Amino acid sequence: MRKDDEKINKNKLWTKEFLINSMIMFIVMLVYYQLMAIIAMHSVDNLGASSSSAGLAAGIFMLAALTARVFSGKFIEYVGRKRMFLAGIIFYLFATALYFGAENLILLFIIRIIHGIGFGIATTSAMTIAAGIIPSSRRGEGMSYFNLSITLASAIGPSLGIYLYDYSSFSIILLISSILLVAGFFATLFLKVPEVELSSEQIAEMTSFKLNKLFEVKVLPLAVVGLMTFFAYASIISFLSSYVNEVNLVRAGSVFFIVYSVAMLISRPITGRWFDSKGENLVMYPAFLSFAFGLIIISQAHNSFTILAAAVFMGIGFGTFASCGQAIAIKLVPEHRMGIATSTFISISEMGIGMGPFFLGMLIPLVGFRGLYLTMSVIVISAMALYYFVHGKDNGEKEEQRAA
Repeated sequence: MRKDDEKINKNKLWTKEFLINSMIMFIVMLVYYQLMAIIAMHSVDNLGASSSSAGLAAGIFMLAALTARVFSGKFIEYVGRKRMFLAGIIFYLFATALYFGAENLILLFIIRIIHGIGFGIATTSAMTIAAGIIPSSRRGEGMSYFNLSITLASAIGPSLGIYLYDYSSFSIILLISSILLVAGFFATLFLKVPEVELSSEQIAEMTSFKLNKLFEVKVLPLAVVGLMTFFAYASIISFLSSYVNEVNLVRAGSVFFIVYSVAMLISRPITGRWFDSKGENLVMYPAFLSFAFGLIIISQAHNSFTILAAAVFMGIGFGTFASCGQAIAIKLVPEHRMGIATSTFISISEMGIGMGPFFLGMLIPLVGFRGLYLTMSVIVISAMALYYFVHGKDNGEKEEQRAA
């Protein structure tokens, strides 16, 4: 019985550490989505920013976050996962408080950089800790549940931020965000984090500043698949509002992301369990196809039903890829390189969202919105083909050997 109990505990997912880490991640992401939704409006309304300057205030944050993710992923095992997480939360909280003194655009840009660095460190740490806490036999399911904290924050944060901005003030948003992050900081103190004991060779490797030590080479091909998939997703988050205005489906567009989030909330735990029990490819190929099908549907939208149907397919497809793709990246490396694997996959994937609006904005005058979404469906299918060559083919052969 004792051996059975040890086996059950070893495979237990819903531990105190998992719940605390998920709660902290939810807080970090809620603050991010609240501010991201209103920072451009605040820049224009209160600091006299132009539209391009307001866009820079949003974009400079992500650039800082991506840079911080690369370096925090490299050093997290050397510094310690919990210490890195605490540093990220403190940095993030400090930057949130600095917004109270942002009286001009230059100060705002500097604060956005500091805030982005704190966000990058905190999120990379939380994801690495989650990967270490979750049993390896349940990694797909566990990462899917963990990523629900991001999904919930993305569903609540923007609406809450806009509501508070319209009916109270920017200062109230900052106050609420600061209180939430203080709670997150104290919660982190109670988090028991499994740390990795490093050999002298591993320490030397982590303190090297060679380019191939900043990124996990084994994850790079999968990260390029992520970049292509996230690039396609950028067409939704950046241009959906303009598209639904053009086709007179604004009401459906206003609830698109709610339906999208609900589809992710329902599907992620299911696809995560399938990922662990039935194999990666059985989940990943349908995810690509579902996302591509959603893009095709929305490109031909003529009524509210098609807009919302597209939201369901995209929520299932993109949501599954984001969580299970990260789980695959972690499985490709030994434990002491989980942090670098996480930062490599997320940083390169999210470059698709960062670069997407610029390049897609140049494509729209040539093909229109409907042509844009059809083109993005081709990009997703191309990403699926690349996935087959860089991972799916070899993984399929391994799964067949295990089955035999």
